[in-house]
Amino acid sequence: QVQLVESGGGLVQAGGSLRLSCAASGRTFSRYAMGWFRQAPGKEREFVARVSGSASVTYYADSVKGRFTLSRDNAKNTVYLEMNSLKPEDTAVYYCATRNSFSTGSGDPGEWDYWGQGTQVTVSS
Repeated sequence: QVQLVESGGGLVQAGGSLRLSCAASGRTFSRYAMGWFRQAPGKEREFVARVSGSASVTYYADSVKGRFTLSRDNAKNTVYLEMNSLKPEDTAVYYCATRNSFSTGSGDPGEWDYWGQGTQVTVSS
């Protein structure tokens, strides 16, 4: 079955950086879109970034555009989220997800089929 395992979360000061990783297994990684979402306490899960199977198309939420970079290494079955200039409002549990399609679809979490367990990112002011 499809498994996604995130790593790289932690505590960082505002203005700092973190790199999240998501290792995927269970199917041919390069055939499917990958995405990152986050959920802060008391809030709904929200879209952060997503990438097509070939990495030819990438989308970002306006709130992270210019600060976060999503990349994927199909040889390693891994997707990354490089987060720079972090703000306290970026504090959330970050989830990796994949969907049963090569294309990125939309940022609606309901369109994504498999999820990791999440990794906590805390940004202190």
